[in-house]
Amino acid sequence: MSSTQLVVMAIVLIILVACALGAWTVLRRRSLRHQFGSEYDRVIKESDGRLAGEHELRDRQRRHSALHLRELSPQSRAQYAAKWWELQAQFIDSPQDAVNEADDLVTRLIEELGYSPGNYAEQVAQLSVDHADTLKSYREAHEISLSNRRGEATTEQLRLAVVHFRALVAKLLGEEPAASPPDEPHQDSPPETLQPRTGQVHV
Repeated sequence: MSSTQLVVMAIVLIILVACALGAWTVLRRRSLRHQFGSEYDRVIKESDGRLAGEHELRDRQRRHSALHLRELSPQSRAQYAAKWWELQAQFIDSPQDAVNEADDLVTRLIEELGYSPGNYAEQVAQLSVDHADTLKSYREAHEISLSNRRGEATTEQLRLAVVHFRALVAKLLGEEPAASPPDEPHQDSPPETLQPRTGQVHV
């Protein structure tokens, strides 16, 4: 085989390898986008480039796979659902306390499911692997809760926080949200209501 043929074969091999790597990269990127949704774009934007962001997302997958996640017992699931109903009713008379308790309830629920305790940032990162679609709402609700504890949140912000917390609670319990938190007395229009699944404990 001549040297020219060897050079041509080497070039063809390089091209094939490059194409394979490109296709593999595209497939991995597509998989990350599908799994993380809008969280993919947020992480990429906050990282030093796309590769760094995708590395962070794959690292989240790795840390998530090391967790020992568990199902709630029927009794525990019912207790969380009942407590959530109490919080929604409590909102009318004490929205500040209701939001604080909702934030605490979500934290306990997350930890009982097996996510890392005591570290909000790490919990969010781990949740993004399975629950990326509700993560933006959870972040907003938690930020409002922090503002509430400083005495800076408006009543409408508090109501929005409970709506956001409700979405995550429903997702973690595997239920459809049954009702939005009560509006303030004297408000003209009632909150929207989502129809629950029949035969399940409703949030």
